[in-house]
Amino acid sequence: MSHGRADERQVTRDDLGAWLIKGNADLVDLAGRFARDPRVTNWCVRPGYRARLMRAGQPVLFWASGSRGRLPYGVWGIGRLTGEPVPGGEARAPWTVPLDLTVLPEPRRLHRDRLRADPRLAGLEVFRQPQAANPSYLTRAQFTALADHLPEAAPGHHRPPPRS
Repeated sequence: MSHGRADERQVTRDDLGAWLIKGNADLVDLAGRFARDPRVTNWCVRPGYRARLMRAGQPVLFWASGSRGRLPYGVWGIGRLTGEPVPGGEARAPWTVPLDLTVLPEPRRLHRDRLRADPRLAGLEVFRQPQAANPSYLTRAQFTALADHLPEAAPGHHRPPPRS
């Protein structure tokens, strides 16, 4: 018997295409922060089995969320993990994962409406469970489909790694 929700999927390394970390631009001035410095070197993730699957070299996407009418939300950045998550100092504290991620200039960001319109991406976990904690993920097939939307010169533009 499963004790998880029916729409929860177990992430496995075999089918992992990319991690997706989220930031809420309604709570923090992400646009201002990334205008000053588009590099992201770490981000908080929730402790758990997903965080324990994270390894250096895995692709990672940055998803900006918030009130849909305010800013064009969706994939704002792409990069790689540079290490494994580090546990927080206190019990139940978030973990921090080291990254080499660059937020794309605004005209090159992938807006959620464009991604939702692609039938290969309509089932993304971030659409099905927008309130879920970091990290979310894309399957290998979803990451390959998303890469079709990325500008060729995007920093960190990668296809899924070969299966190990």
